[in-house]
Amino acid sequence: SAAKTLLEQCIGATFSIKNLETKPAKKSPAAPFTTSTLQQEASRKLYFSVAQTMTLAQKLYEAGKISYMRTDSTNLSEEAIAKATHEIEQAYGKEYVEVRRYKTKSESAQEAHEAIRPTDFSALKASADRNEQRLYELIWKRAIASQMADARLERTIATIAISTVPNELVATGEVIKFEGFLKVYLESSDNEEEEESKGMLPPLAIGQRLDLDHLRATQRFSRPAPRYTEASLVKRLEEMGIGRPSTYAPTISTVQKRGYVVKEDREGKERSFKEFILKDQRVEERMGKEITGAEKAKLFPTDIATVVNDFLVQHFPDIVDYSFTAVVEKEFDEIAGGRMQWAKMIATFYDGFHPRVENTQEMERTTSARELGTDPKTGRRVSARLGKYGPYAQIGENSGEGEAEQKPQYASLQKNQRLETITLEEALELFKLPREVGQFEGKPMKAALGRFGPYILHDSKFYSLTKDDDPLTINEQRGIELIGQKRQADAEKYIREFPENPEVKVLNGRYGPYIVVGKKNVKIPKGKDPKALTLDECLALAAETPDKPGKFAPADKKATAKAPAEEIPAKTKPVARKTATKKVAASAKPKTIAATKPKALGVGKK
Repeated sequence: SAAKTLLEQCIGATFSIKNLETKPAKKSPAAPFTTSTLQQEASRKLYFSVAQTMTLAQKLYEAGKISYMRTDSTNLSEEAIAKATHEIEQAYGKEYVEVRRYKTKSESAQEAHEAIRPTDFSALKASADRNEQRLYELIWKRAIASQMADARLERTIATIAISTVPNELVATGEVIKFEGFLKVYLESSDNEEEEESKGMLPPLAIGQRLDLDHLRATQRFSRPAPRYTEASLVKRLEEMGIGRPSTYAPTISTVQKRGYVVKEDREGKERSFKEFILKDQRVEERMGKEITGAEKAKLFPTDIATVVNDFLVQHFPDIVDYSFTAVVEKEFDEIAGGRMQWAKMIATFYDGFHPRVENTQEMERTTSARELGTDPKTGRRVSARLGKYGPYAQIGENSGEGEAEQKPQYASLQKNQRLETITLEEALELFKLPREVGQFEGKPMKAALGRFGPYILHDSKFYSLTKDDDPLTINEQRGIELIGQKRQADAEKYIREFPENPEVKVLNGRYGPYIVVGKKNVKIPKGKDPKALTLDECLALAAETPDKPGKFAPADKKATAKAPAEEIPAKTKPVARKTATKKVAASAKPKTIAATKPKALGVGKK
């Protein structure tokens, strides 16, 4: 390779300083927080979700500790600037003060409120709650730093000549001459590329010869665009003009609650890479290993999101267009300014939107099938689909292809498989389940894939597989291990069982032993030995324990509600029906859009 050739050409070479450039540099502080930048920075530095950040900020605002937290302005009032600069001068000295007035870069910014800042810059303590205090300190530091002097640096760039080749090496170093705002605060970044260390360089002079310790050439691979974190998604929403400060957190929370997006960590894969090292006048080739593709707290779209998105793009392309929200926000601003009539704007939108909603409600349910190929054994088509309980593979169709009497076969996809990426070979492997993996205690063990994941079935009992186990490859020995582990865990959990009444158990729980009678949990009185309890004693204790009221309505209220219903005369019944009909009709409109969603999901009957 070219890298290896270059290192071989450097054998016996001398290295010397060809050029030395030293120049001053500076770093300026970031503007005070807007809603967007607060959410981003709290995510990077404090690992808060955007929803958590807004909840904590709301509490600080209600306590009078910070200014209003839903803002797109970076401006500080003159009073706030005066208080901040006074605090800086008192704490660090006059040379650290530099008054700054920031301008908001976003064209769509309304700037109805100040930037987010402390109400009292002299107060370093705002709350007894740890997370509230951490967020307050972040806001305080950012606001204070915004009125501080630049950090002054000295940057050195050394060019190193190689006697045997025309190529040159470059070394950089950085020294802080004056801390400025860095004494208080340094902004974080979402950039995942590791920055090279810019430490101090030793004293150097042009023409100076350098001793080679070693020279290393490492193979590197291009990286795909990183997945969004909550912080980087907020930044992107702001850049594209989608939403306002008050909507970033609810938007991100909603897509997660609806199951369109999951926030999780994902393990990477091991990958090999080459290294060539020149040391002691010889080049050595080594193979190294690294983990690639690992993700932490990243946002991943689900299969249901893909199906819903495809449906909306097909039938409502203008609504899901990125520019739609930005355009509507501008129209709202025009209405607020009295330059546009709201009724005309709504009519223009609704006249085109509502008929399409009505049309999609009449459509046949889409299957969202992705054709994978043909099953070589049967010649039937194989597809990947989304059903009520998640993605699955299917062999055959419900009708057509002369298969009227041959029903389709179904197999659930594994958690690490996706509708868009699963191959024909991977799908066909799923139909090998359930598979027998061996015998234990004279009875077969079968590996299978269910609604809640892969499991072993033995003697009519289910034993879940771990995330490292594959139902397609698990062997007899591993199956026996899992059964043994589950039995041991159950033995520690179950203190007593009663075959004559399986609904009654004495269990070992998080807070100690307790009795379960059906769905009722019963405390064990002090002095009672859980292991010595009889069935009659358990039932007696359960009878003495009052039932807890329902979560949404107490039992007595339900009884009260039923009594009048029995006394309603027959002639009032039609009135009741009429009222009920009105209620249904009244609630139909808000559900119009929601009603189209199941059609987009392609729920397959299995």
